[in-house]
Amino acid sequence: MARAASARRRCGESRAADAGAASRAPLGLCAVRCIVGWRRRSSAALRRVWRVEAMASWVAVSSSVVEYFEGEDFYRCGYCKNESGSRSNGMWAHSMTVRDYQDLIDRGWRRSGKYVYKPVMNQTCCPQYTIRCRSLQFQPSKSHKKVLKKMVKFLAKGEISKGNCEDEPMEPTMEDSVAGDVALINKLDIQCDLKTLQESLESEEKKKGRSAKKAESNELIQSQHTEEKLGTGEPSHSVEVHTVPKPGKGADLSKPPCRKAKEIRKERKRLKLTQQNPAGELEGFQARPEPLFPPKAKSNQPKSLEDLIFESLPENASHKLEVRLVPVSFEDPEFKSSFSQSFSLYVKYQMAIHQDPPDECGKTEFTRFLCSSPLKAENPPNGPDCGYGSFHQQYWLDGKIIAVGVVDILPHCVSSVYLYYDPDYSFLSLGVYSALREIAFTRQLHEKAPQLSYYYMGFYIHSCPKMKYKGHYRPSDLLCPETYVWVPIEQCLSSLENSKYCRFNQDPEAVDEGRSKEPDRLQVFYKKTTMPYGVYKKQQKDPSEEATVLQYASLVGQACSERMLLFRN
Repeated sequence: MARAASARRRCGESRAADAGAASRAPLGLCAVRCIVGWRRRSSAALRRVWRVEAMASWVAVSSSVVEYFEGEDFYRCGYCKNESGSRSNGMWAHSMTVRDYQDLIDRGWRRSGKYVYKPVMNQTCCPQYTIRCRSLQFQPSKSHKKVLKKMVKFLAKGEISKGNCEDEPMEPTMEDSVAGDVALINKLDIQCDLKTLQESLESEEKKKGRSAKKAESNELIQSQHTEEKLGTGEPSHSVEVHTVPKPGKGADLSKPPCRKAKEIRKERKRLKLTQQNPAGELEGFQARPEPLFPPKAKSNQPKSLEDLIFESLPENASHKLEVRLVPVSFEDPEFKSSFSQSFSLYVKYQMAIHQDPPDECGKTEFTRFLCSSPLKAENPPNGPDCGYGSFHQQYWLDGKIIAVGVVDILPHCVSSVYLYYDPDYSFLSLGVYSALREIAFTRQLHEKAPQLSYYYMGFYIHSCPKMKYKGHYRPSDLLCPETYVWVPIEQCLSSLENSKYCRFNQDPEAVDEGRSKEPDRLQVFYKKTTMPYGVYKKQQKDPSEEATVLQYASLVGQACSERMLLFRN
């Protein structure tokens, strides 16, 4: 039986580069092909799928109808290229509610078109952990800010950044690493201020009695340098005078650090008061409860993600960028009118970035992979204005589409599916840019639907260097493959360094709370009739049937097994 062979063509992480990072788009090739190999579905199998989908249309609108396929064989991995290292279980979703799909991805499932799959984590060569970003707490890194500023400059002035035109690597720069140590930076700022003030006070004292104060001043400076060296952890006997560095080799530490004009004015005022009443003013300073010179307060709050994205442009801006959210439905006029242009962009992207031959970029493949979704559009009163379902987020630059992000909007998250873009605009780092826009979009939806607050980035693969970039969208969590609880990624990395497969939940007694406990209540769709599995199994004589159904129940969990209809032929 061909089973889900053709569905598996475009499965895997359908957007391995989906969350948008530097190498997001180029990784789409792995995403599209990583989980299961190519096998053409026979005409008989195709007829069976059409028959099942026709029957599914008779079922109540509120139901999900799925056909489960047990992962029997190993196949080629699109990440490590192991010819027989990857394995997954899957099911063809003839229809699915957004609630059911939300629960499934919270158990490690993922969709590619209508094919929904789950890696066999403890057997596959490259374990794929579901990752989500807590969008409400997300703060863009310096590399993220550079991408956003690059887009603003391009739109405002038409500036094209020089150098590498590909998406920037997501490995943290030295600046990103240092920026996190706020305590150290504040400490250094205080030390610099005290040093500068001391030098100024000494200069005033020298004017009154330079010869009498010379020895004392030198001793004070000697002591201060010793304290600075002790503060760095170096031995005090290694105190040396800072030499002037060569041009381009760093700051001259022998000179006072640059300071703001406001601080200099305040210091002059204090010095003037000291001259007028040296004893009294100094006593007054010492009597104050607060420090003489407290740490410098931040005058400017960091810009939010929205501030960086929607920075105002001049009236005579060189370019205009518009982002449109279009439902994935041929009944939608906007989706239908832009289909031809969107398809042409997909072909250009696949051939240029992934070197796909033309016969693998046909309209049928495009439609099945990115325009065919099992999710039913829903518009509940407490949901976002756009409703739930599958969408194309189109990026229109000066009247033409340059990128399309495929997303699913679910009750608790925006789930990234895939991204394709015009290779001519690679210099804009559209993979990173679209991910940041999608995070901001998640935050926007949260305002209307408070329960929607996460941005799902697909799978995190620690053993694949090109897929580790997703971990740099912080704060983020990984899904424990055994208990299905979310664990901050910082707590998982050390374990992943030691083993590809890990149980992240540190409680040895913890179990899967959503596991299948009453399989007889599982719902089966058989001969155009829905029935509990307890009734269905009495009509079956094949012993392997029970093992397959029970495996399905264990993977989808008790709640989904009772809501979704499992088609059996």
